[in-house]
Amino acid sequence: MTTRAEPAFPIAAAPRCLMLACGALARELLAIRDANGWHHMDLHCLPADLHLRPERIPDAVEAAVLKYRDDYDRIVVVYADCGTGGLLQARCAKLGVEMIPGPHCYAFFDGVAAHAGRAEQEFTAFYLTDFLVRQFDAFVWRALWLDRHPELRDMYFGHYDRLIYLAQTDDPDLDARAQEAAERLGLRYERRATGYGDLPGVLAQLSSSASQ
Repeated sequence: MTTRAEPAFPIAAAPRCLMLACGALARELLAIRDANGWHHMDLHCLPADLHLRPERIPDAVEAAVLKYRDDYDRIVVVYADCGTGGLLQARCAKLGVEMIPGPHCYAFFDGVAAHAGRAEQEFTAFYLTDFLVRQFDAFVWRALWLDRHPELRDMYFGHYDRLIYLAQTDDPDLDARAQEAAERLGLRYERRATGYGDLPGVLAQLSSSASQ
């Protein structure tokens, strides 16, 4: 009977990398990681509702970095600026951790460069992702008190002319829900199939550099 030979020298484990991310990206980041077998990369997500209070994001990120720093070889903040006005980038620099550049998660999915190139044509567009379609009532309708004060709709959305659904998946149910959201907001509806946008490439770079 043969047995599997043990290596002559111990094989070093890949450095452990923690992706510290927004909860709005959790489903997609896990899908990309697991599809590629990047098991040396862990994910910890902060509550997605921090989007509603972006001034709290830098402190929440710092608390998580300090909590997990000793457990990992590397921490990467997979957050866009998300309305912090550069404060998150400054905090990450102070903490000595990397941060993925970008204005917000919409740009991650749309492609940061492509999104920037369309900025002038789409400055009156309101964006939804798969996550925000699923959580439209919690993160938009109720968060803006439109369930109690529907008259506020035109105050909030009067300067928008369309809702663009950046679709990560081909899901007819989400498409229908996104169309309904556009109707509720009084906006013209567009759907753009983006898939995971820049995120697979970002994670591939993290995985490659983490394993070197």
